[in-house]
Amino acid sequence: MDDFPRFTAGRDDREGQEIWSVGQLNRRVGELLQGAFSRVWVRGEISNFTQAASGHWYFSIKDERATVRAVMFRGRAQAVGFVPRAGEKFEFRATVTLYEPRGDYQLQVEAMRRAGRGDLHEAFLALKERLAAEGLFEPSRKRAPVSMPCAVGVITSLAAAALRDVLSALARRAPHVRVIIYPAPVQGMAAAGRLCEALGRAIDRKEVDTLLLVRGGGSLEDLWSFNDETLARMVAASPIPVISGVGHETDFTIADFVADVRAPTPTAAAELCCRSLSSCTDQLQALVRALTSRQSRFLEHAAMRLDRAVAMLVSPQERLRQQGDRLAALTQRLARAAGQPAQARAQRLQAIQARLAMAGPDMQIRRDRLARLRRDMAASAERLLERRRHRLAAELQTLRALDPHTVLDRGYAIVRQANGKIVKNALDLKVGDQLGVELGQGELQVRVLQAHGLL
Repeated sequence: MDDFPRFTAGRDDREGQEIWSVGQLNRRVGELLQGAFSRVWVRGEISNFTQAASGHWYFSIKDERATVRAVMFRGRAQAVGFVPRAGEKFEFRATVTLYEPRGDYQLQVEAMRRAGRGDLHEAFLALKERLAAEGLFEPSRKRAPVSMPCAVGVITSLAAAALRDVLSALARRAPHVRVIIYPAPVQGMAAAGRLCEALGRAIDRKEVDTLLLVRGGGSLEDLWSFNDETLARMVAASPIPVISGVGHETDFTIADFVADVRAPTPTAAAELCCRSLSSCTDQLQALVRALTSRQSRFLEHAAMRLDRAVAMLVSPQERLRQQGDRLAALTQRLARAAGQPAQARAQRLQAIQARLAMAGPDMQIRRDRLARLRRDMAASAERLLERRRHRLAAELQTLRALDPHTVLDRGYAIVRQANGKIVKNALDLKVGDQLGVELGQGELQVRVLQAHGLL
């Protein structure tokens, strides 16, 4: 303590004690801490991680009983090789220092290595794995949001910056879409339950076409209400398509996995929930142009058909004149036909009968030919059948000659090994082998006593 100046003017004469300034006290405490803890290894879970523009890392290290602040300067942080995430556990090599302006002691981290994941992260992974096994993340069960909704629901806190971002994006892109807010806290112990109530209220009212579940970024603890299992199951079962926009692009929650669409940010969720007014107007104008063009083509084709019909049209006077001429011609033909003598018609009939008699077939000749053909056919069939009988007999004789059972009936036998393979050479056997012998009548089981091959 002799290194520090003493303020005799502030001496308490009754007790003889020195009076230090706050800065002196903090500096002295810092020196004591550094002297007592030159370098230590600390195991804990990262939370409240911040990467400053300078490249320094500021975060807290915690366990189930306590929390300590820590800093890792840019040069040390660049050597780590990765950016830690909140909720992960590490082992830190650090020196204990005191931040004098505030009197807070902190760890100045020199190196770090992974030591497993934090409890929250482990709970997150366990729930994610269980819900994935149930199929709640399958793309097949997810639905595409309505491209042109009449109303969009937003589930978030009224004080959240995410709400302002969503409302600004919708006002800019789709001012014609009605927005209904279902307020609920997005952080804290009761946030998950309140989010479930807001979602249930939106589903019961059936007044929106799409729901946005949004909040800004934060640590794993800040976003934990969106990892609630009840909320996840309600989102998965929602009859209204749900778009999640929780945190930043690198943040993932269980709600993101079960939602029908996952947006990287709340603003992106607002952009994905509906088409912009300008795109709708452009499409409408394109449709009007296409309809006008088709209508013009239709009218042109109709005019052409009308011109062709007019050209083919005959006036009633002309049609009556044509029919009168035809009637006169038919009358003349009828008069000529009625004036022919009956004798001429009789002669014509006789001539036709004579021609018919000459052209008629001789039925007796045809009957004789048919009978002859029947006899020839029967004889040919009998000869063919006899040839087939002789051929069948020859083939049956050949088949009997080749039948192995015929050979067996003459006293021969078929010898098979235990695996069914036929024995052809005695040298393939050894003493003691079990053999099956098939005879002409029945089978035997024998055992090899001796085996001799042919010389």
